[in-house]
This record gives sequence, structure tokens and C-alpha cells, in this order.
Amino acid sequence: MNPSSPAAPIPAFDQPLEHDGYAWWYIDAISDDGRFGLTVIAFIGSVFSPYYFFARGQGPADPLAHCAINVALYGPGGRWCMTERGRNEVRRDHDSLRVGPSGLHWSGDSLVIELSEWTAPLPRRVRGRIRLRPRVSHGRALDLDPAGRHRWTPVWPEARVEVDLQHPDLRWSGSGYLDHNSGREPLERCFDSWYWLRTETRRGPVVLYDTRYRDGGTSSLALHFDHEGRLHHLPSPTFVRLPKSRWRIDRPTRSEDGQSRIEAVWEDTPFYARSLVNCRLLGEPVTAVHESLALRRFSNYWVQQMLPFRMPRRER
Repeated sequence: MNPSSPAAPIPAFDQPLEHDGYAWWYIDAISDDGRFGLTVIAFIGSVFSPYYFFARGQGPADPLAHCAINVALYGPGGRWCMTERGRNEVRRDHDSLRVGPSGLHWSGDSLVIELSEWTAPLPRRVRGRIRLRPRVSHGRALDLDPAGRHRWTPVWPEARVEVDLQHPDLRWSGSGYLDHNSGREPLERCFDSWYWLRTETRRGPVVLYDTRYRDGGTSSLALHFDHEGRLHHLPSPTFVRLPKSRWRIDRPTRSEDGQSRIEAVWEDTPFYARSLVNCRLLGEPVTAVHESLALRRFSNYWVQQMLPFRMPRRER
């Protein structure tokens, strides 16, 4: 990013939301030595919540009644937590969001995340601070569906991340990413599945976004952000079918040479998989964060019955 240009502002935490809608702020990072990784997702209208799913089935539901901060730490000492909280436990304004004891706030040129969470079903503490600073900044929203009911903003396609945790005792720095999604309806009402990838190259970050809609239609985005934050649309690279996840979720990706392999599996759930994959983009070999989301599977009764064991809800 040009140091004389300001960072793209983070989309407002107090943005208005419709009933059954959602907004989330997503961060991922990989340590410089490759040993550690993380994701943090702050949800208003938690799209993967079994409680919000049930509430929507009873009629229009309030997204502020279903908020959570999901934290996943990968590598030695890895932990995963996602506790849902109701409207009385949420505080937000334009530059900050607090859900229970954890929160995010915009501070100068960086995003600061303060965490105080517990894992489930076995309780282990996750506590400390994460700071994210942009290296490549963009910030323009793009429609993910033809009707414009779901929008995605690649806020900082490339960033630096500093991790300073007391529980577990963990400190590292690495490369990171920040984006924002918002929608006026549940994901499963529009999408059947999607496959997403982000990586860094010498010429700037690349993001691939393949979506399949409930009506059978598809779309594909291949985006390159140069070091000044300018967006360039690329031809979609060659489709590559990676091995399915342990839960039999499809895990396709794209690579310019038609070859890719899974380097590490970060998440393997009944409806979602997150992995590190090796592929070739902009003429160079890269390691990318990749996700697969299967929304028909998410909507299955048996999946909804499993989720509360990992996603408890606290009213206070």
C-alpha cells in the first residue's frame, strides 16, 4: 500500500440490519514461520448459529439477538470458541463492537481485537489481543448475487497481524487479511455453496470467489489487488478438484497450472472446511487460505442438532 494513502475504513459496526439479515467482519492470518494460523469472525446475526436458524423458522428474527465472536487458533496450542450472546450483551457504535467480554475497535490505522472467551464443550481460556494493520487497502463493496442482497467488501486484502495472547501463551506476527460480508436474508436462502481463496503474491494479493446459487446458477470472481489497492479482474484460473473433506464436503479450487494440493486442514466440519492449499497464481507458487461452504448441509436437521455442543449461547 502507498504509505501516503489512508487505509480503507472498516465498514461501520453500527450499520442498520434487516430482520433475518447479517453482518460479519472476518480476519485470518498465517505466522511468518508458517507454524501458526488464526481466524476471528465477529458476527451480528450469526449466520451459522443454530439458535438464529431456529428463530428465523418462527418468523422474522432480530440479528442483534444472535451475535458472537468466533476465534480459531491453529497450530500448537490450537483452540476454537464461539459463544452466542443476545441483544443485552452487545454494544456497538461506528468504530467499535463489543459482544459480551470481547470486542473489536478501529484505532488509527489498525483494527484491535480484545478477546476473553472460553472453548466448548471442554472449557479452555482464550484471552489476549490481536492487532491488524493494512498493507494493501481497497474497501469497495461487491455484490455476491444478482439481486444485490448479499455484499462482500475486501477491506484489507493484505495486512500485517500481531498476536499477543495470555491464554494460551502465544505471541507471533504474520500476514493477514480483513473483509466484511453483509446480507438482507439468510445465506441458505440464496446460496447452495461457495468456494473462496485468498493469498499474497509479489504483485499483490489475489482473491477467488466461486458461488453456486440455490436456483442452479453460478458465478466466479478472480480478483487481483495491486500494491496501491487498485482492483484488477483476472480470467478465472483452471478448476481443480481437491479431495473431499472428512465430512465429504466438496473442496474445489483454482490454479493457473491446473495443479493444487492441500498443505494443512484447519477446519473440517459437517458443512464447512478451511484449509491451506498450494497452487499457482500470477505466475508464482503460493500458499492460500481456502474455504468450502455447503449450505444445504448446514440446513440439515442433524447438523442443526450437533451445533449447540460447539456453539453455546449465554444470555448474560
